[in-house]
Parts: sequence; C-alpha cells; structure tokens
Amino acid sequence: MSFESSIDTLGIDKNGVPVIIKYKRNQNDNVINQGLSYLRWLLDHKADFEILCRNKNIKTEIDWNSPRVICVAESYNKCDLDTAEILPIKIELLKYRVYEEDILYVESESQKVVKISTSKISEKGTKDKEVPKLQKEYNLDMHLQIASKEIKDLFWNLREMILSLDESIVEKAKAKYIAYKLTTNFVDLVIQKNSIKAFLNIPSGKLNDPHKIARDLTKPKRIGHWGNGDYEVTINKKEDLQKLFELIKQSYNYNT
Repeated sequence: MSFESSIDTLGIDKNGVPVIIKYKRNQNDNVINQGLSYLRWLLDHKADFEILCRNKNIKTEIDWNSPRVICVAESYNKCDLDTAEILPIKIELLKYRVYEEDILYVESESQKVVKISTSKISEKGTKDKEVPKLQKEYNLDMHLQIASKEIKDLFWNLREMILSLDESIVEKAKAKYIAYKLTTNFVDLVIQKNSIKAFLNIPSGKLNDPHKIARDLTKPKRIGHWGNGDYEVTINKKEDLQKLFELIKQSYNYNT
C-alpha cells in the first residue's frame, strides 16, 4: 500500500495550498505525529501531487510555501496541545461535537503561539546543518514592501478602521493577500504599488453599493481571483477610504 492511500484526506485549498487532514478516532491516536509524517511524505512527493492535481483538472497554481496540516478530533489531551504549541510549524487543531438530529459543530482549539528558532541545529563532531523549513511565515511588511508611501499610509488607516469593528477580529497575512476574519474571512486586501484591492466576502446581489465602486466578479462570468467573495473594490486615494469601509462593514455584518 502506498503511503498516500493511508492519508485520511489529501487536498488543496482555494489558495492553492496543499492540505492534509488527519482525523483522531480515539484517545490513543497519535494524531499530530501522524499528520507530520504525512506532511514529510507529501513534501518528498511534490511531483506526484502536482500530477494528481492535473489529472483532477485542478488548474490553480500550487503554493508549496505553507502546506497545511489540520487535525480533527472530539477532544485533545494535554500532550497533544503541548506538542502543537511547541512545534516550529503551525498545526491546525479542530474540535467537533455531535448533537441530536445529526448536527455537527466544529470549532478551533485555541493554541498559544510559540516562536522557536529552527534555522540551525548543532551536532557534536559535525558542522551546523540547515534544517529545512516546512512552512513559510508571512507578515504585513512582506505585502507592503512594493507599495508607495501613499498606499502604505492608506493601508494603515484602513487597517485601523477594520480592526475597530470588533476586538475579536483576526488579521492574517497570507501569501497573496491579508485576511481579516472572525469565523470566516469578511475582507481580504491585496496590496499593490499604487492601489489597494479589497475582496468582500458577500454574495453577488447582496451588496448595497450607492457609490458604484465595487466590481461584481461573477458578471458577465465568474472571474478567478485571490481572496474570498464576489466583489472587488480598488482604491488609491484617501477620499475613497470611507466609501470602501462602508462596504466592508456590510461584509462584516453579513459574516457575523
């Protein structure tokens, strides 16, 4: 039996990132170690995975910088949580509960982020060896480095407005965009040299756009793009900031 056939779920997300999902069926399953073993196998078989995607007619460009490992379990013991906290890569832990009438509830298991330097390890009697990174971390500076001073100032103002909506909003820098979410992304920002593109996670026909600044990405036919949602807004001057923010608030309210 090939190793990949024993992986619970192997897929690719909408951003082109490979995803491994491991399900924990009982308390004795070493779910995190198994997930990492599968990840190691996947990184050694990139070509096979890319061929599989082509055979499934998946045309999205594959992003190998930050492959995802997701563990799903009814509960996690202290050993699981301690392991997830101290690993130099992020493991996504999801908990599920099953209620009467076949209702399935899934939530994220909270994790404390611990930064550990793993760029080198020392072995007695040998030279320092480089440790390959399994995931690439992204930050705001990486997105802003191409932007003009005017666009950087515009972004910081917009960011402050978005985060003021709710103290629980999570800001996450991805490979292609900066996401703002609660349970799901409600706006994604793409920083360009002379503009900011905002993608609003709200279905076509549900947005009230009195200033007509939003572009419906589903008409006349759906347009592929980075980020979530059916609407795109591009701004490059401070005068449009409040107009965009009013639309972002609609997406925030729709997704909460």
